[in-house]
Amino acid sequence: MNITVLNPAPMNESSPLTMPYKDRSTGLMIFGGLTTALGCLVGLFVPLMLFGQAIAASVPNAPQTSFPTILPAIFMYGGLAVLLVWLGIGSIMARRWAWALMLIFSWSWLALGIIEIGAMAFIMPKMLANLPGTGTPDHPAMPPAAMDAVMFGMFLFLGIFFVIVPAVWIFFYNSRHVKATCMARDPVTRWTDACPLPVLALCLWGWLCVPMMMTMPMMGHCVAPFFGMFLKGMPAVIFYLALAGLWGYSGWLMYRLDPRGWWLILIAMIVGVASTIITYSQHDMLEMYRLMDYPDAQIEQIQKTGLLEGNSMIWMTSICMLPFLGYLLFVKKYFPRHQ
Repeated sequence: MNITVLNPAPMNESSPLTMPYKDRSTGLMIFGGLTTALGCLVGLFVPLMLFGQAIAASVPNAPQTSFPTILPAIFMYGGLAVLLVWLGIGSIMARRWAWALMLIFSWSWLALGIIEIGAMAFIMPKMLANLPGTGTPDHPAMPPAAMDAVMFGMFLFLGIFFVIVPAVWIFFYNSRHVKATCMARDPVTRWTDACPLPVLALCLWGWLCVPMMMTMPMMGHCVAPFFGMFLKGMPAVIFYLALAGLWGYSGWLMYRLDPRGWWLILIAMIVGVASTIITYSQHDMLEMYRLMDYPDAQIEQIQKTGLLEGNSMIWMTSICMLPFLGYLLFVKKYFPRHQ
């Protein structure tokens, strides 16, 4: 069905006065329904985590996980479930803000999936290599064929759920017909129209860091690496709250296309990487876990994986920062040179 949009309100880009397009309302309803269903599925992780903790607490001599430790995961899954349901409903209603946020979410989903697969490709062989070659009568060793099957199944799942599925979402929401359908059915200027989508994505990620940093003190045993030492207790709480304020303020500046927000994030990232390099060149993650009062049995299991030996934390932090730095340099063109 071909329709012509007459002088729609702008959406981050200038639009022609007339633009023929194919109505994609049905597709928006289908993808919105699938997104809502995915949100409900993610929301099930919250009661499952609480149920699992209750079961573990009732088993004698079983490893115990305190509630503050799983609190960030509960917030993450609960918040993600609410977000997906909200976006799904917005897509069904063909709201222009839903189109923008779904596109940002899909690209973020794909990027995190690629990083996740790359990290697992590095981590899993080392973990399997550090597993004992012989088992016990109660816990026999896993055959090599079974290990290969586990690896294949894991990467198949990651490839489908974190690459193929978000790529399909991107393919649909990136269509100009989908965008035009939302513009026609929701001609009111929304908050997502205030800045280009790449900048809005960076702002949203910055704002997401605010609750993440604020939940760190709620975990208990709060510890933070800081230029060659570990802050603990109230100094660590103040440090995380300061980071939350930094991300929130810089996100607001960038949302207004104020270049000071971009520079603030760049400087904070460089300082953060320097702090990580200095700290973990003198200490290791196991020392941090001990300061966080992790059980000795859990620390021993982490140590057996061999993932935190030497300068691995420095390398992991530096490699993870490279994609973010590249994206930060990419969006610099959207900010005015003089404010």
